[in-house]
Amino acid sequence: MAILSINGKRYELDLPDNMPLLWVLRDYLKLTGTKYGCGIGQCGACTIHLEGEPMRSCTLPISALEGKKITTIEHYADKKVLHPVQKAWIEEDVAQCGYCQSGQIMGAIALLDKKGRPNDEDIYNAMSGHLCRCGTYLRIKKAIKTAAQNG
Repeated sequence: MAILSINGKRYELDLPDNMPLLWVLRDYLKLTGTKYGCGIGQCGACTIHLEGEPMRSCTLPISALEGKKITTIEHYADKKVLHPVQKAWIEEDVAQCGYCQSGQIMGAIALLDKKGRPNDEDIYNAMSGHLCRCGTYLRIKKAIKTAAQNG
């Protein structure tokens, strides 16, 4: 039995200890904003926040998560007011196909939570593990800078 705290809610789950968080979110809790990309933690599509740190949910077994605060993209979708990163994503027209965007947004939020005014190197270092099939990297960087200015 795993007891998880996700987006401020407590879940008691009778699932295998080695099950990756990604599948718990998507298949059992129907929190489908976190996407499956590569399954090996390399693309960033499945990024969530674990205790405020961006992590790849496809490689996190639920046995390692009990008692830790997990935040998914749905946490930010629940609000009546958009997060500054979400506003900037819209303003800068970042999304193309959109598949990687929830992971990109989670990475950007974590960066701005740590460093409110990141420079280009900070952005590159924080976002380098997030792959975008459509190549919107310049718009992503611009949106992060916009969110930093407006946030």
